[in-house]
Amino acid sequence: MKNKLILTLCLCASVVISFAQNEITLEDIWTKGTFSAKGVSGFQSMKDGRYYCAQDDNENIIRYSFASGKAIDTLVKSAELKLKGFSYSWSSDESKLLLQTNFKQIYRHSFAANVFVFDIKTRKVVQPITEQVMLAEFSPDATKIAYVKDHNLFCFDLNTGKEIQITQDGKTNAIINGATDWVYEEEFALSKGFYWSPDGTMLAYYRFDESEVKEFGMSMYGKLYPEEYKFKYPKAGEANSVIEIYIYHIPTNKKQKIDIGSETDIYIPRVNWARSNTLMIQRMNRLQNKLDILLANARNGKSDIIYTEENKAYIEVPEIHLPADGKTFILNSEKSGWNHFYQYDFSGKLIRQLTSGNWDVDQFYGIDEKKKLFYISTSEINSTERYVYACSMDGKTRKQLTKRKGWNSATFNADYSYFLLNQSAIHQPPYYALCDASGKEVRVLEDNQLLKERLTKYDLTTAEITNYKNAYGESLNAFMMKPKIFDATKKYPVLMYVYGGPGHQLAVNRWMGGNYFWYQLLAAKGYMIVCVDGRGTGFKGEAFKKSTYLQLGKYEIEDQIFVAKELGKLPYIDAGRIGIWGWSFGGYMASLGISKGADVFKTAIAVAPVTNWRYYDNIYTERFMRTPQENGKSYDDNSPMNHVEKIKGNYLIIHGTADDNVHFQNAVEMVNTMINKGVNFDSEFYPNKNHGIGGAKTRLHLYERMTRFILEKL
Repeated sequence: MKNKLILTLCLCASVVISFAQNEITLEDIWTKGTFSAKGVSGFQSMKDGRYYCAQDDNENIIRYSFASGKAIDTLVKSAELKLKGFSYSWSSDESKLLLQTNFKQIYRHSFAANVFVFDIKTRKVVQPITEQVMLAEFSPDATKIAYVKDHNLFCFDLNTGKEIQITQDGKTNAIINGATDWVYEEEFALSKGFYWSPDGTMLAYYRFDESEVKEFGMSMYGKLYPEEYKFKYPKAGEANSVIEIYIYHIPTNKKQKIDIGSETDIYIPRVNWARSNTLMIQRMNRLQNKLDILLANARNGKSDIIYTEENKAYIEVPEIHLPADGKTFILNSEKSGWNHFYQYDFSGKLIRQLTSGNWDVDQFYGIDEKKKLFYISTSEINSTERYVYACSMDGKTRKQLTKRKGWNSATFNADYSYFLLNQSAIHQPPYYALCDASGKEVRVLEDNQLLKERLTKYDLTTAEITNYKNAYGESLNAFMMKPKIFDATKKYPVLMYVYGGPGHQLAVNRWMGGNYFWYQLLAAKGYMIVCVDGRGTGFKGEAFKKSTYLQLGKYEIEDQIFVAKELGKLPYIDAGRIGIWGWSFGGYMASLGISKGADVFKTAIAVAPVTNWRYYDNIYTERFMRTPQENGKSYDDNSPMNHVEKIKGNYLIIHGTADDNVHFQNAVEMVNTMINKGVNFDSEFYPNKNHGIGGAKTRLHLYERMTRFILEKL
């Protein structure tokens, strides 16, 4: 009997060992790439729609067939180019390639690079400009390249080899021609400030005069005497760049200033060529609650307002799409209470509303002129998910193209006969497939099967997409992750994850990458993870999103506090051990949580937080808060700096010293206020790191620090 018992115990032990699951480590997540998902990159449709090109592992540019997926030929061998680490773009006639290499980052999106041109027919590579330049782009006929150098706009004629300097007055921290200033790039996602006319004879361009914008300085460490980096950064209520729009006529070498009105304290978030001699300009007032669309004559500079929209809160910069008819334009608006698209003629007359319903359009992918269809993604089925649709141009029919549950997006080829599907879900890594125009999958390009198999070796918990009610009965999207071995008779600590900024979402059915596995690591240690998108977040209609107008932070943190209290009432949650963390706007929310919500949150981690909206840029801040001069009380009432005396729990504040977006000043002033009020806190700073606090070793250190703090303090 004794021998049988020993044998049984040995067999049981062997079974336990054989089924033992790997433990997730922070190194797995942030340095080893254990859970990194593969993507499909370099997908560039050729203009005929039949082929696409992509770079192979040796940087050769290969042409593939959409229909078969097979390589047809090698368009360019890297040995011909003698370049490494380059990006490429085609001329419109596909006779030339514009190559860029040796990238130097400027701001979040902008960069300078060395530029080369490869002629497909002659197989020759030329370097037309020896210096690094910004924003290089072929003219429509591929005979010229426009670019920005030393804050001036240039044009290089590839036939004559002559460089034309279009502007002369560019100067650092004073005048910018053909590019944009820091705040336009960050808040309007606009870094290129010039546009070729369709016939290639003219260049429309921005001129920024940022002379009156105040400078912000950051010390860059690493030398005996740290270098001071200064750039123009307009904070809330402060002076902006003065914008002018010009047309440069290449044949005559003449410039024409465009009439954009006499008011200079305005924004010009978008400029488009509507047709060869007509420029379409979006103009917004400083408060961003009035939008005008102007049509300007490129020959004489005269302009007319063809569309005006006003809003009691603010207007998001619309997308404008121009059908091939040359007579109409399409734009999106929230004027119905939801984000939908409308078609107008060039006199400003509404032709039709193209989409409608109690849901929001997310992406507009383009127009198939032959089939009279346009393609979009929407939140129609579920605001935590996205699906792709084909819609008729008469606005009468809509067909769902993607059926896989979760988050779907599309990249269409040139003639809309195929699209690249990118789909994922909160538990499922990205899945890429080539689909035909009906949505039928032609073939799988990447299903991340190896990653999915690797995940089976880890004892992962389930993330549940759910919702909670706020104090007013409004439904809030959320997800929850419980420990894998969950016992409802025990009490668990909770870590809430928050962003909360206007129009954004975190609680969605989409693959989230690194943080997903960090939460799995914490769940394995007995923590529950909860993420709630409160009032002000996106894709639940305009009223929900804009309910936080003029009171940024007030209602958002009320929802987090209310849900935390409701969670604390559950029998399996320890109400005395609820924490909150977030990054950027989420760091602001975490800071409000540990102060305004001091009786609810035991612990908070704020990474790169705004601590007073007076310190942040004016385009973003004033869109939601107006100026400090008009609405100063709300700025101060909802600044965590003015509530530090309420802090009772554990607070960790983290910031990069070279954050050009949310300045290190925010952390310094918050810390100084806590010191003066006698409040205990923990802090961590990262020298020379920007808002993303990037770099493998840095990111590992950051998450080790946060994990240790959670284990010790929650």
